[in-house]
Amino acid sequence: MTATFSTAPRAPAPRRPLSRNAVIALVVVGLHIGFIWALQSGLLMRAAEIVVPAEILTQFINPPAPKVEPVPPTPPTPAVQKKPVAKTPVQPAPQPLAIPDPAPSPNAPTGVVTPPLPPAPAPVAVAPAAPPGPPVVQLPSSDADYLQNPTPIYPPLSKRFGEHGKVTYKVWIGADGKPQRAELVTSSGFSRLDKAAYDAVMSWRYVPGKRNGVPEAMPFNVPINWTLKD
Repeated sequence: MTATFSTAPRAPAPRRPLSRNAVIALVVVGLHIGFIWALQSGLLMRAAEIVVPAEILTQFINPPAPKVEPVPPTPPTPAVQKKPVAKTPVQPAPQPLAIPDPAPSPNAPTGVVTPPLPPAPAPVAVAPAAPPGPPVVQLPSSDADYLQNPTPIYPPLSKRFGEHGKVTYKVWIGADGKPQRAELVTSSGFSRLDKAAYDAVMSWRYVPGKRNGVPEAMPFNVPINWTLKD
């Protein structure tokens, strides 16, 4: 029995795609290889020489500051005086005029006549009040019976020497009827008689003077006649 062997070539096995981690690892390895090659060839040093001076120049060379021109002062604004505004009088709006309707209303009452109002009474003239009359003045008095004023005492020396005469004093009588002071108006010619008359008028009581029935202080002349009797 004869064995038969096939000599046909085998088909290649399919390749598996690279995983994500393998791709990242290949990229990192490639970057390191490129960095090492740049250091060996001097390209990285040249790039550093170009970048570093440019940064130093930008730090030390500053542009000149712009000149600031002073701002001129603003002139003060003059105060504006307000002119008084004349107020225009407001005229009232014209009122509508009533136009009489010749045609009477069907509901208007007929045969009713309103009587006219009576005329206002004429003003009565009021006579001016008569001016007040002069005040009624009642002078003081010293001879009222209820006063019981004593008779003046004749000085003994005046009797001995025959002194006599009339003395008049102006006595100011208060509203209470008491004498306030006295002033000599007429002298008798003898000081003893004048002094005795003064003592008498200042010791008496009086009826006070009255003005329109109201007691009031006023002066009053009090005469005393000194007469020797046999």
